[in-house]
Amino acid sequence: MQQLQEFNSGVLQASDYAKSIGNIDVGTTPADIVHKGRNLRLLHYKPIVEKTHPVPLLVVYALINKYYALDLQPDKSWVRGMLKHGFDVYMIDWGEAQPIDRYLTFDDYVNRYIDYCVDLVRDASGQEKISIHGYCMGGTMSVMYASLHGEKVKNLYVTAPVIDTEKDTTVLGTLSKHIDADLLIDNYGNVPPKFLYLCYSILKPFKQNVRKYMEFANNLHDKDFVENFMRVEKWLYDTPPIAGETFRQWIKDIYQKNLLVKNQMKLGDKLVDLRKINIPLLTVVAEDDHLVSPECSVPLNYTVSSEDKELQVYPTGHIGLLASAYSQEHIIPEIASWLKERSY
Repeated sequence: MQQLQEFNSGVLQASDYAKSIGNIDVGTTPADIVHKGRNLRLLHYKPIVEKTHPVPLLVVYALINKYYALDLQPDKSWVRGMLKHGFDVYMIDWGEAQPIDRYLTFDDYVNRYIDYCVDLVRDASGQEKISIHGYCMGGTMSVMYASLHGEKVKNLYVTAPVIDTEKDTTVLGTLSKHIDADLLIDNYGNVPPKFLYLCYSILKPFKQNVRKYMEFANNLHDKDFVENFMRVEKWLYDTPPIAGETFRQWIKDIYQKNLLVKNQMKLGDKLVDLRKINIPLLTVVAEDDHLVSPECSVPLNYTVSSEDKELQVYPTGHIGLLASAYSQEHIIPEIASWLKERSY
């Protein structure tokens, strides 16, 4: 009975915490805004070591959720980790798609926006070629970019990119292959945030909707646990709309037709041929990734023409690759070592 009372008390306290989730600080690493458009921002993080590597690193985040997943809290920040290793880091913040953006496609995001940001970074750094890190959907877009604009990319580092969807073993992959994208987009224009959150919440229904809140209520005495939990929750709920036509391509061309790995996907009138990628490539995947299975990402390394290529598989999950103590201790140092050798 006492345990039940303590749990109920914890649930009530958890409810009070939930009301303040919007006040939780995220993305706190200092940065300058290099460019600010109607939606898009290009951030340039301030160095925290005296000497940085000459070749800058541009991060292409996914269109789903927000970029600060890489900078959730100081002690588990991927951004800070890379800054500590002397990298000159830039980040694309996609902002939120507005109703007027419903007709934007991957052609716009890759050949206009990413290319524009790459040129800004090249001009600011004085380097003809830069390194690109793409995460999840951002990894897929980075691969597209490297195929079409390889002359501007020195190194390509991707984390959990969606590449060969026929091999994806996740619930999300199966769900995506059965979504009626035409019905959704023709009715809503852009993809509503609630739809996206619903899709993610049903991937692990007990863990996402019950167990994690039970664990939260049982750990309210642990300040670090509570703050970390609240930051992740804020990121999960802070889901922007996705441009309708881009999502239509994402579902139909990539998940349902699997055109990318077949070298049959077109952005506008340009064919994305992964075999044209011949720059140094690092692909990083997680054994326990419930959003993009390793089997979906690994084929990239067997499709490109790069001679200098490496695959790293880590015993963690999708978010753990970037925002975890494990990432700080094991993943970032190894990635930094690989990239450092190729950043001159």
